[in-house]
Amino acid sequence: MESKMTEFRDKVVYQIYPKSFQDSDGDGIGDLRGIIRRLDYLKDLGVDYLWLTPVFISPQNDNGYDVADYRRIDPRYGTMADMEELISESRKRGMGIMLDMVFNHTSTSHEWFQRALAGEKEYQDYYIFKEESPEKMPTNWVSKFGGPVWEYVPGLGKWYLHLFDVTQADLNWENPRVREELKDVLRFWKAKGIQGFRFDVVNLISKPEVWEDDFEGDGRRFYSDGPKVHEYLKELVRDADIGDCVTVGEMSSTTLKNCVGYSNPDEQELSMCFHFHHLKVDYKDGNKWELMEPDYRRLKELFREWQEGMQIGNGWSALFLCNHDQPRTVSRFGDEGRYWKQSAMMLAGMIHLMRGTPYVYQGEEIGMTNPHFASIEQYRDVESLNYYQILREQGKSGVEALEVLAARSRDNGRSPMQWNGEKNGGFSDGAPWIPMADNAETIHVQSQMGDSESVLTFYKKLITLRKEMKIISEGTICFLEEADDRVIAYRRNLGEEELLVYGNLSGTVRTVSEMFSSGGYQKILGNYKEEPEMTDGRLTLRPYELVVMYR
Repeated sequence: MESKMTEFRDKVVYQIYPKSFQDSDGDGIGDLRGIIRRLDYLKDLGVDYLWLTPVFISPQNDNGYDVADYRRIDPRYGTMADMEELISESRKRGMGIMLDMVFNHTSTSHEWFQRALAGEKEYQDYYIFKEESPEKMPTNWVSKFGGPVWEYVPGLGKWYLHLFDVTQADLNWENPRVREELKDVLRFWKAKGIQGFRFDVVNLISKPEVWEDDFEGDGRRFYSDGPKVHEYLKELVRDADIGDCVTVGEMSSTTLKNCVGYSNPDEQELSMCFHFHHLKVDYKDGNKWELMEPDYRRLKELFREWQEGMQIGNGWSALFLCNHDQPRTVSRFGDEGRYWKQSAMMLAGMIHLMRGTPYVYQGEEIGMTNPHFASIEQYRDVESLNYYQILREQGKSGVEALEVLAARSRDNGRSPMQWNGEKNGGFSDGAPWIPMADNAETIHVQSQMGDSESVLTFYKKLITLRKEMKIISEGTICFLEEADDRVIAYRRNLGEEELLVYGNLSGTVRTVSEMFSSGGYQKILGNYKEEPEMTDGRLTLRPYELVVMYR
């Protein structure tokens, strides 16, 4: 089985947020036919799998992550015929479709939950209901979106668990019938030709045996990487017969040890894991909604810890710096101004050349930035709207709260794809469901196509290198340069081959502390035309410079 579980390692995944990718019918919402229209662009980019965030029937309280029917396409996005055409046309171009499966919870609009509310005991057992008085919640845990994780249903005299929004009720994986229902969903989509699955917050599916208050945190330590999660995943993959599909689990507040277990091929669970520790280095005291400059030393420590730790355990990582839930990476860790292009390229090379499978989030390949929204009316995200009110209640002014959202909101990654300099960036003929970024007229695909020095061309080079050089997909990794927090450096090895990667995470010139002998090395990639500079036997890096050497 190992060959099937590892044959994806020279591949690249492109994440599509369908609502914001391409609108085909002028209603301001991206759709499946819009994706079909852009398949040649994606083939030219060189990616292998297209991960779509959920396109199933949904009330859209959490932009599709509140699923009301796992087998039907939401009319906002198109029809089942459109999905079948997308699968077929992608396959013709050598690309597979990866669907996003939200199996920790369903929408409260789902038939299962509605039948539970109607008093059917069988379906109440599909969810986590607890009997307590109306005045006493079962635990004091805090929802991921703010507020309590429990909601009281007067008609039943019970509380139900929702780790996320109140309209997202957690499923009861202890119930074998629930597990069988979800396996059937996977079988249904695999039969349609789906070649990959991404499992949303899947390490939260196994809840604790004992329910208790958390007086140290928000409760997550009691339900993350729960007691039966590995057992459940093995069963899901085996019984649904998806071991030959590419699978990735989104792991919330997870551990290195667990991610090794989730992704080591011998365990027969998942192909790879998303973890988010490296994307919390700018959270003040661990709080997403308190701003601070990124802690670059901690960023480097986390890269080393996870890359080398997963290597030792034969685990596999999904490599990424942004997605539909994160700010744009060039706005967060780069420079939107003077060094926009250099920093976009450097960050791309830094992450793509590590050990793991790279994910490109739509627009990342052209250096899209945060949209710079200036009013709360421009935001759509339920988490952002909730926290705007929470921040105001905590004493922040409207201006201060908007400053936090401008840096942290999930909507930063959800502004529409910028295809050209025309109206609405070529995304839609109608008014987009969420505003365009303020630089859509200058940063777009059309302006970068055919430009040998564009961010887009740089991404194509990175993707091509992964397919041409086994050292990138199969080599070992060892991190270098501990002295300078703003210089990231690592070495890849495969047999006699060696690849050295140096990146400057700052807008100032940095000199690598370790001596470097350039003998036998050739520069194979960089984001400056000039050859690398040497000072007294040490490599000197220009602002946001990336240097990749090979021998």
